[in-house]
Order: sequence, then structure tokens, then C-alpha cells
Amino acid sequence: MTAKIALITGASRGLGRNMALHLAERGVGIIGTYRTGQNEAEALQREIEERGGKAVMCRLDVADTASFAPFSETVGAALQERFGRTRFDYLVNNAGIGLHAPFTDTTEAQFDALVDAHLRAPLFLTQRLLPLLEDGGSILNVSSGFVRFTLPGYSVYAAVKAAVEVLTRYMAVELGARRIRVNTIAPGAIATDFMGGAVRDNEGVNAYVAQGIALGRVGQPDDVGRAVAAILSTDMAWASGTSFDVSGGQLL
Repeated sequence: MTAKIALITGASRGLGRNMALHLAERGVGIIGTYRTGQNEAEALQREIEERGGKAVMCRLDVADTASFAPFSETVGAALQERFGRTRFDYLVNNAGIGLHAPFTDTTEAQFDALVDAHLRAPLFLTQRLLPLLEDGGSILNVSSGFVRFTLPGYSVYAAVKAAVEVLTRYMAVELGARRIRVNTIAPGAIATDFMGGAVRDNEGVNAYVAQGIALGRVGQPDDVGRAVAAILSTDMAWASGTSFDVSGGQLL
């Protein structure tokens, strides 16, 4: 039986993929979700298994709350068939979308899409999966450094992430009786394909962002993946209801 199992939404690419790899490296079994990147998800599963771990990848559109009930049944079946368990230990609400637009130009459709992916999904997916989450387990919601600092064009994205941080605190209180820890992680600028990959691929953008970071460089996916593994571990067992800033000291 696998010692611990983590369910990570949006695990097929970017930070979710890196989180899965770092957790698997520590012996954690992975249930990952993907929306359209089936090939990437299957490649991640193979990589984890080639390293001696266990993984299952399941399709899920976190913006479609109607799919959460059948998805929970899929998770329950995967737990028993792949891991010999009936519950998992860690839930990482990572899946999301980006938007760069002034609030004056943001459409209702864009607003709704951000709320659906970043607030509605963590609330109602967590609600649906709670019967499958172990008492004493852990939930980690993904926030953003934009909650703490401001850059033009990220107002609505940041506002929704700020709501996630408030929701996290309430989740921590309401799930405390089950000894379930609930926290957020707030990454700063990370060199991934997020928002078109500008921080990763554009040297000028990379250098501009780096000059505002105390440690002198933009973050790498490993910086976040390692942090997630640490936050979920028993080393952080007395932390609940808080947000971990993982930005290298961006715009302090």
C-alpha cells in the first residue's frame, strides 16, 4: 500500500506536473487531472512509474461542476484498483487559467471563467471529495503573489485568488475537527508556459521581473514543486489556515 496519496488538479503541465514529480519522489502516489492534455498526462504517468512510483491520470474540467460527482466515483475506483485504498491524503487545487487585462476591459465572460476555475472549483470540488479525504489529511489551494503585490492587468485574477485565500482560512476552521490542514501557496513569477510563457521565453521580460526579486532571479517550477512537497509533509503539520509566499522575495 502506498504510504500517502495526493490528488492534484491540472497535473499534466506546468506547476502541477512539477508538484506531482516532487511528491512522487517522496513516495507519494499521484492521482492527477488534466482537461485537454491527455498526451502530457500519460507522459507524466509513465515518468512517475519509470521512477518506481504509482500514478493515475483522470480527465476533469474544473469549470464543469456537474462533472464532480462522476469524477469522485472515478477517484474512488482508482483508489481501490491502483492503490488498494479507499481514501487519499492530500488535495491540491492547482488547476486554473490566466487573464491579463485591465479591469476596465474585462468582460463578464472572462470574469465568470476566472471565478469558475479559481473559486467555484476549489470550493465545490473539495466539498465533493471530502468523503474520500483522510482525517488528518491536507488541502493546499494555489493562490498567487498578485494578491500581495500589484501589476497592471491582473486585477480580476488577483481578486479571485484573494477570495481563495479567505476561503482557505474558513476551510481550515471548519475542517479542524477532522484534523485536516488547509493552506494556500502563493507563487511569484515562475518560468513556465503560464500566460503564454513570457517569463520563461522572453529574455527581456525575465530580466525585468528578476530585478524586482530579492533573490535576483525568477522562480523555476522546482522551487514551487519542492515547496508543495514540504508544505504537505508532516514537517509542516502545525501550519493551517495560512498562505505561504514562494516568490523569492518579489516586490517586497
